[in-house]
Amino acid sequence: QQPESSHYGDCPICCLPQSVDPEKSVLMSCCSKRICDGCNIANKKRELEGKLQHKCPFCRKAWPKTDEEVDEQWMKRIEANDPVAMCGKGTKIYEERDYKSAFEYLTKAAALGDVGAHYQLSCLYHHGQGVEKDEKRGL
Repeated sequence: QQPESSHYGDCPICCLPQSVDPEKSVLMSCCSKRICDGCNIANKKRELEGKLQHKCPFCRKAWPKTDEEVDEQWMKRIEANDPVAMCGKGTKIYEERDYKSAFEYLTKAAALGDVGAHYQLSCLYHHGQGVEKDEKRGL
């Protein structure tokens, strides 16, 4: 059953609420929009049938071909103060165990209102990773 809403908001293409399961959507590095799997699959099908270049279903920018291009797109979004991109970068750095740098990105994203960044920060505080352990700010 489709939820009424989630912290991911609505798909910017079909306007249906996003699933709470992040595996059922894709986050685009070019525009930081989370696209539901249905719209993403429909776009891929349209491109295959029409033998078109692969592009973002939201902003229509060409898909990056290398990891360096993906990182470059993320950095452009971060420079534009995009909280979703900041949270994504902070999460990636967190997974690489660079907790102090992750804390910086996540703090900026949380200040801009990203819910995922608030959760990640609470995990850092709870475990004392990159910051002094603080049970009140933790989970």
